[in-house]
Amino acid sequence: MDPNRFTDDRSESRLYIGNLDLRITEATLIKMFSPFGKIISEDFLWHTRGPKRGEPRGFAFIQYSSKEEAELAKEKMHGKLACGRPLVVRLASEKYLVDTVENSSKVRGHLDKTCISGSSSGQMSKSAKIAAIKSKLKALEEENSNVKKQKLS
Repeated sequence: MDPNRFTDDRSESRLYIGNLDLRITEATLIKMFSPFGKIISEDFLWHTRGPKRGEPRGFAFIQYSSKEEAELAKEKMHGKLACGRPLVVRLASEKYLVDTVENSSKVRGHLDKTCISGSSSGQMSKSAKIAAIKSKLKALEEENSNVKKQKLS
């Protein structure tokens, strides 16, 4: 058994839901995810101390009664906009690095309009954002140097 990955039934049917807008409540979250199967538990995380005490942390976990229900919810809800923000939905047992590596290799392969405006799911990885900003800065620097050359002429 891989110590870095849980393989029990509970973790296979448990979803991580991230990038939640602070206006989304527990009730709203349950309402959004209940069409995909029977929810047996929900963990909505809150700040417990500091200046943000009592405010939502922006992520939650939902436990379905089966792995199939969780996978269906993941497939249908990942990247879906909720209060203007794309949801990040994945199995709780999946590693975050898998998603990051896939997104960053796509970015290095090509930086086109699709990549700069976000993927088809409406979400953009941190690597993609950085690459897009670097590309924009380079274009601005080239434009600026061309303007200076024209002024000197």
